[in-house]
Amino acid sequence: MSLEITSEARSHGGRQLVVKHASSATGTDMTFSIFLPPQAGNGGNLPVLWYLSGLTCTHANVTEKGEYRAACAEHGIVFVAPDTSPRGEGVPNAEDYDFGQGAGFYVDATQEPWSQHFRMWTYVTEELPALVAAEFPVDIDRQGITGHSMGGHGALTVSLRNPGRFRSTSAFAPIVAPSQVPWGHKALAGYLGPDEQAWRKHDAVALIEDGARLDELLVDIGTADPFLEKELRPELLERACDAAGIRLALNLREGYDHSYYFISTFMADHIRWHAERL
Repeated sequence: MSLEITSEARSHGGRQLVVKHASSATGTDMTFSIFLPPQAGNGGNLPVLWYLSGLTCTHANVTEKGEYRAACAEHGIVFVAPDTSPRGEGVPNAEDYDFGQGAGFYVDATQEPWSQHFRMWTYVTEELPALVAAEFPVDIDRQGITGHSMGGHGALTVSLRNPGRFRSTSAFAPIVAPSQVPWGHKALAGYLGPDEQAWRKHDAVALIEDGARLDELLVDIGTADPFLEKELRPELLERACDAAGIRLALNLREGYDHSYYFISTFMADHIRWHAERL
């Protein structure tokens, strides 16, 4: 598969790349960013941390605002951040920010007109990992995953449905139970149709209730997050983890909101936590 490096910059002794490629999953060009820490030049493969972004975001939001490179360079971790949806000519869109382009919700759509291109589940679980493993020095036996908001939802569901693939899973302000909140109702109904039973495999709380298990989770949420009570509902995840015996470290960060000011503040803590497990 041919890759085009569209930008490259030196940072913390490593290389920050932005990469474009033709995706068979989405039928479009897709873009992702990848940080190769200085240890990547020493030979051998390194652990990789996948970061899934939230509503309205591209790869660029965390790349420019996430402040992850110093910690990744310290711990020798490759950091990969894909886009949140297919884009481009012929790709359907919606006027609302929380549906359509920029809001793929990490599912494979089954409903028209979305089903042709909006296949983000296949992209982030199959195509992109295979591409990165083939082209960059990553150790597929040492993978972690994290994400923010819609991407936190994606990180949790991808990890829960792929037992043993990820040694570590964390999230920033995740949508933990999309079947029970407005953002999720809109996205899951629009992409997957009205059968709520089909939604359960893309709902972290439902997956845990249905028997999916992880050893542990790390979640950070700001107490001043405007979406906390209506869209994020961390108490539902806490209840499900308690019932399932999953160790959940849920940190409620006083005064922090939903933005990258919040994410960047605790990014190094998450990377350190992943590094201990990778």
